[in-house]
Amino acid sequence: MGDRAEWRFLIFYQGQAFFAVFFALPSLVVAWHPLASLTGWDLAGVLIWIIGVGNTILADRQLARFRARPGNRGRTCREGWWRYSRHPNYFFEWLHWWSYVALAGRAPYWWVTLLAPAAMLYLLFRVTGIPPTEAQALASRGEDYRSYQQSTSVFVPWFPRRESVRR
Repeated sequence: MGDRAEWRFLIFYQGQAFFAVFFALPSLVVAWHPLASLTGWDLAGVLIWIIGVGNTILADRQLARFRARPGNRGRTCREGWWRYSRHPNYFFEWLHWWSYVALAGRAPYWWVTLLAPAAMLYLLFRVTGIPPTEAQALASRGEDYRSYQQSTSVFVPWFPRRESVRR
């Protein structure tokens, strides 16, 4: 990295620290506003969290299982959640951030929790998530992935388009 290595490392690690604090804000808002009893917002938040985290794990396991089979080398996973979304793990990770919005539903600064899902969506679509993942998939799986792109929702799980006949 040359003469500027120390500055580059400083910026890199301070950027990570900033995002760690930023994404901790929803938890802070929820923790600062304890309620005497459970509300519908609390129940909705817990349900959204379970669906989001549970399906993130499930999608990751489905992909790992697919990749573990030698016959699938160079092919695109179209099993489980991957049949309905090209990035179900990203979608459910993003969904999980909405649980904090619900959990903070009656807190005075509940609107601060909206920043996390908005920032996560931006990062996934414009920075670290979908663009590099799609580029790598096209480079490694070519036409198989291009066909998958044409038939499968990029983010929100939805029924595949008709062109999705498996090769």
